[in-house]
This record gives sequence, C-alpha cells and structure tokens, in this order.
Amino acid sequence: MRKFLVLILALVSFTAVAQENLVEWKSELKDNGNGNYTLVIKADIADGWHIYDGTHQFTPTTIQFILSDGVSLEGDLRALSTAKPVQDEYFGSYGEYEGEAVFEQDVKLNGEGATVTAEINFMACTEGNCTPPQDAKLSFEIGKAAAAAPVAEVKAVKDAAGNRTMWAMILEAIIWGLAALVTPCVFPMIPMTVSFFMKGSGSPTKGRINAALYGFFIVLLYTLPIAAIIIITRLVGGGAVTADIFQWLATHWIPNILFFLVFMVFAASFFGAFDITLPSWLVNKSDENSEKGGIAGIFFMALTLVLVSFSCTGPIIGSVLIKSTAGEFWNPIVTMLAFSITFALPFTFFAFFPSVLKKLPKSGGWLNSVKVVLGFVEVALGFKFLSVADQVYHWGILDREVYLAIWIVVFTLLGFYLLGKIRFAHDSEMKHLSVTRLALAIGVFSFVVYLIPGMWGAPLEKLSGYLPPQSTLDFDLTRNRGTVAQQSSANQDVKYGDVLHLPHGLQGFFDLEQAEQYAAKVDKPVFIDFTGHGCVNCREMEARVWSDPAVLELLSNEYVICALYTDDKMTLPESEWITTENGTVLKSLGKVNAHYALTRFGVNAQPYYVIQGKNEQVLVEPRGYNLDVAEFVKFLKSGVEAYHK
Repeated sequence: MRKFLVLILALVSFTAVAQENLVEWKSELKDNGNGNYTLVIKADIADGWHIYDGTHQFTPTTIQFILSDGVSLEGDLRALSTAKPVQDEYFGSYGEYEGEAVFEQDVKLNGEGATVTAEINFMACTEGNCTPPQDAKLSFEIGKAAAAAPVAEVKAVKDAAGNRTMWAMILEAIIWGLAALVTPCVFPMIPMTVSFFMKGSGSPTKGRINAALYGFFIVLLYTLPIAAIIIITRLVGGGAVTADIFQWLATHWIPNILFFLVFMVFAASFFGAFDITLPSWLVNKSDENSEKGGIAGIFFMALTLVLVSFSCTGPIIGSVLIKSTAGEFWNPIVTMLAFSITFALPFTFFAFFPSVLKKLPKSGGWLNSVKVVLGFVEVALGFKFLSVADQVYHWGILDREVYLAIWIVVFTLLGFYLLGKIRFAHDSEMKHLSVTRLALAIGVFSFVVYLIPGMWGAPLEKLSGYLPPQSTLDFDLTRNRGTVAQQSSANQDVKYGDVLHLPHGLQGFFDLEQAEQYAAKVDKPVFIDFTGHGCVNCREMEARVWSDPAVLELLSNEYVICALYTDDKMTLPESEWITTENGTVLKSLGKVNAHYALTRFGVNAQPYYVIQGKNEQVLVEPRGYNLDVAEFVKFLKSGVEAYHK
C-alpha cells in the first residue's frame, strides 16, 4: 500500500513538471574494422536531475535495438558510466546517473550496409519532481547505408502539431469551464458554498483556507483520474502503447461513432429530454462523509459537488476529454487541469473577496437557456466525430455540403431559440427580448450567413479544421479557378488515387515508393506530407497556408507531392504488410504510414512536412504545424536550393 501511495504521489508530481530538454541523447559510431562496429549512446543530463539505471523497479532506463537486414548484435549492452547506488525504503536498491550516462553496444555488419535504430525510454527526476516517461530515438547508418542517407539526429517522439495546438486546447477547456459554472447545477452552489465556509469556519482566515482546499480538491478530482490512467498506461506499455490508444480513439469508427452518439445524448439532456445522473447511493455516501469535518470532510464536500453537478458538467467534461484525446500524451491531462482550475476558481476567489458575491446575477430561467445553447453546440460538435469516421473509412455519407447543411440548420434553430421563437420544456416564458440575447442572436445568424457560401465552394478558412475537406464537395464553383501549373502525374496510375485526393486541385501521390520513382524521372525533390483524415491542423494548414499563390506555385512546379495518411483504414495487399520489431503485423495503409513516420523521423503527430532528395536524403529541417505563410515559402525554397546544389 505504501508503494502504491508513493507511486500516486509521483503521478501527481508529473503534472507539475514543465516540458524541458532535461536529457540530451547523442550518438557516435566507432568502426573497429572487419565489419565490427561499436554504437555509443550518451546522455547529457541537466544539473540537479538524474535518470535511473536498469534496476529501478518502475521506471528503468531501457535501450532496445531495431536491426535491418545485414547486421547483428554482438554481446550485451554495456554501461560505461557508474550509477550512484541508492537504497530506498519503498523501491529497494537501484542506481541513478547524474551529469552523464554512456552506453556501448557492439554490432557485426554482415552485408554492405545496414541501419540500427536505438529506442530509448527514460524518466528524468529531481528532488520531489519527475517528468513523465519519455522516448528518444537514435539511428546508426553503417557501411554503405551511411553514404546513402544522413545519420538521423537524436529526436524524442515529437508533437508536430506544436505548442499552439496545446494552447488552443487550454483556451477551449477554459471556455468550457466557464460554461459549466453557469449551468443550473453549479451556479447556485457558488454563493451557498462560499457562505458555508465563511460562516462555519470560525474565522475569515480559516474560511478562506478551507475554501482554497475545497477548490484544490475539485481540481484533484477532475484531473488526477485521467492523469493516472494515461501515465499508468505509459508506464506499463511505454509511449508506443499510449500513442496507439490515442490513435485508435482519434480515428477508429467505433470510438468516433460512440462519441457522436454520446454527444447527441448529452445534447438531448441539455434540451430537457432527461437528466443524466449518477447513482443516488454514491452521492448520499459522499454527502455523509462530508459531515466528518476537517480536511477529509472538505474533500468529500468537493466530491459531493462533483457528483451532484454531473448532470450538467458530464456533457462538458466529455466534450473536453473526447476532443483532447486526439492529441498527444499531455493534452488530456493539461486540458482537464485547465478546465478544473477554471471550474474551481470561483469557489476560492469569492471566499477571499466575499463582497463581490453581491454582484453575481441571481439564479433564474437564464441558467436553463445556457444549457439549451450548449445543447445546440453539442449537436454541431458531435458531427465532427461522425465526419472523421466517414473520411477515414471512405463511406461518403457526410460530404462537405451535407455537413454544412446540418450546421446551417442547427445554428439557424439556435438563432430562433435566442429570439424566443422556440421554447423547450424547462424554459421560462420570455416576455421581452434582452439586449444580450439579441446580440447573441445577431452573432449566430451572422455565422450562418458565413457558412452558406461554403455550400458552393467557399473555402471557409476559419473553420477548415472542423469541416470535411474541400475535395468532398460535389458542387464546387471555385474548383479549377486561379489555376496553377499542374504536375504531370495525372497521366499515371496513381496508387490510391481513386479514394485519396490533394487539396486545391494539386496532383501528387499517396505511396512514397511511387512518388520517389516519379521524382527521379522528372528530377525534382519529394514533398512528403504526413497527414490524416481526422487531423484538424492539417486541414487548417491546407486552407490557410497551402492556398497561398506562392505556396501553390512552388508545390506545383518544383516538387513531387506525396501525402501519407497515417489514419486511413484501407487494408493493403498481404505483400505490403509490415511486421514490427515486437511482432505486430500492420495491415492498413494508415498504420504502415504511421509506423514509417515514427521509425524514420520520430514523429507520431500531424501535420509533418519533409523535403526529401535523392537516396532518401532529408534536404532541410522538417516542419510541423505553423501558419506563417512567409516561413513556409522560405522552407519550400530552401528545399529546392538544397536539391540543386
């Protein structure tokens, strides 16, 4: 039990550690002659931090080697650095590397050239804090392979979406947190709870401390469960397992259809069809424990609030978590942390400034109106998940114009509701239209007017990440306008070209080998686009960056484009299946492409753009999500210049 508690405390500390470059991994290749080589792996560890040796009970540093044909391991991995011995009451005996850790592995080259990839899993810790387990990857090109391809730089598994995506999710979580506060289940609780702490604690100071603890426990109850699930998954199965879970949640038809249905059920609940509640015995048990007093009593008071308010917050929490699971390791944890802090803050803030309570609006029918508005939003957002499944599996049932038609109808109905033309079961009678509702109605109807041209091909760039791609639109008046020079790949039999398409009428390939063959024929570099049907940032990049005339001209005239979809479920012929190092057989186009992105470039998020020259040479530093058009043009031009040197 004590070990379990220590592990839980460690999990809590993970969420407080910033993502820093605390451990830098470097590689060196020693040629010992006669086909014998030594792979040297070195970790430079930041001052005050350490990594564990291979004997740690929970998070040892591990190095696994993936070998191509023509090379074999000779002997075992050697640690040249001495780990500082540690004797711990809970974790037993293990070692810690500080400052530097150096490892060596001998290999034997049996052919002309080969590649060895070292996959490293480690965790950096300092006094009281640890990072989550992290992955790093080193690639060693031996023999003729070294001349054919550049030695890969050290790269931890990257989030190609970039920091802006995380901040966007945090902002969205904060907005949802504010929305949860003004629901009928929560808003009336704020003055009641603050009043209880201020009057029942004996002194204002103690009341503020208790209110702060109350807010802290609310944050803990929302954040810790999701953090524990994700981190334990990472600890047990490693980063690849966590990434696979996120990929499955983001792209497989089962979770996406389930998420769609959940959103529709939540919306019906907000419209007043029924209430989603937890079992009464659970709420009653928590309420009984809240009467114990002290810290335990405050904890159970917070738990009671979480349980009682579930009928209003459940749909919102589901929205936050479902949308964030499409991201990387940290996204669900950080977004839920942002949501819970926003949700809990008023309970502490008003305890410190009780006079502000008098300025809060009184509860009333407007709270139910907030729920109904959120119900309309839930309906609109729910179709995004159905759209992802539709694109990934090529069902063709939710094309762009169908999707837009649904949104236009939903938001038109929302506008009429705000004007008082539609009423639901729990709505109060509206005798006059307030200025606030009128302003909201104007905003909603303006949004509907913005959507309508999209039915005939308007790009709707601001919504590009949430709409099906332009290529699914049957009636597009803008198609083939503003023409640019097209690549001559149109006269070829493009593999998967019957179901996959590039944006803006661009021509290209969806199989890297075919693209490389054509590039060699026309003497052009290959622009590799790691993308996905469910990738919001990919659609935004295509709509707001690729659409620029300078970008289109460069992509059309100077490059052979190859779009590699990492979430496509198309089953490949058995001859194209890939067996991974752990024996898993990859059968779908998306899994094969995702495996290639991870093993070749160390990325498992999209978009990710690579400019490749002859012999698979990476010409310039690859690029991820960034809406700076000028920088993207510079990136493309630098690739052309590097190719012709």
